[in-house]
Amino acid sequence: MTRFDRLFEIFEGADCVLITSDINRRYFTGMKSSAGVILAFPEKAYLLIDFRYIEKARATVKDAEVIELKKLYPQLMELLKKHGAESVAIESETMTVKELNAYEHFFTDLTFIHNDSLSNAISTLRASKDSEEIACIKKAQEIAEKALEELMGFIKVGVTEREIALELNRLMFAYGAEDLSFETIVLSGANTSMPHGVPSDKKVESGDFVLMDFGAVYNGYHSDMTRTVCVGEPTDEMRKVYDIVLSAQLAGIEAAKAGILGSELDKVSRDIIEKAGYGSCFGHSLGHGVGMEIHEKPNASPNYKLPLNEGVVVTVEPGIYIAGKFGVRIEDFVILTENGCENLTKSAKNLITL
Repeated sequence: MTRFDRLFEIFEGADCVLITSDINRRYFTGMKSSAGVILAFPEKAYLLIDFRYIEKARATVKDAEVIELKKLYPQLMELLKKHGAESVAIESETMTVKELNAYEHFFTDLTFIHNDSLSNAISTLRASKDSEEIACIKKAQEIAEKALEELMGFIKVGVTEREIALELNRLMFAYGAEDLSFETIVLSGANTSMPHGVPSDKKVESGDFVLMDFGAVYNGYHSDMTRTVCVGEPTDEMRKVYDIVLSAQLAGIEAAKAGILGSELDKVSRDIIEKAGYGSCFGHSLGHGVGMEIHEKPNASPNYKLPLNEGVVVTVEPGIYIAGKFGVRIEDFVILTENGCENLTKSAKNLITL
């Protein structure tokens, strides 16, 4: 079955669907571009794309007929009439009000379905990864971990957070990354207490934690990991906090399996941190889905009361952040299976001192 077939198995409510977002267009066609429109019917799908991308599209796209885009609205009208469509669903999460108004102004006899039904159906499809997607995610993670391994010799007293981040980025690209999953986070010393801090010109000092949150993109799919290492000798308090976070993370991975509610998985790790007396220092959710976007559904958070299905890739990343002192986060990501999970992150998690 194609991804379009799977979409129409779970989506009802319109004669056809209009897909305009870059990410979802690539998901359904395999074509990376900054332009193009998909119009899909249960019996056939079309990709309308302009001259800049037409040659690549004809060589790349499968499961949809490629049409060179010249005048969007008349070409869409022709296809709608051909298939006898009277209603079309749009992506409510990504289409702007301005874009919707333009479509409705031209297609006066067409009903546009702009509730969340199409976006929710696509999110459901994308949440459970197939074997090809998992292979890309694993490759992205291999690139990131290879870069981290080589980076360890670069981290030392006197280098700045920004220099470490730049070197890590360089290494990921050198080992085959298509892009970075997000802006690489490298923090040291007291800055590690900021979960999503920005690398600065602060130099690493002896006794500092260095926290690195990063990922690589391969063939459109992201990886995500965080490691916290120490340059020099950590204090007893630093060791204690690190061990608590590691225990919480290992417990979360142990509990991760298809069917568990996102809130239940979050609670497993959160309870350990709260019982240790650091509950107020863990202010973000345990994890999030990863795939063609670095943050996508589903989530492992206190408010996510839905089950995590088989094939979902989700991060497990508890942390403790003590303002003005230091922070620790350890992040792996796993694919959920019927009886547990497969950890896609292979890098060591014991406290590394450099």
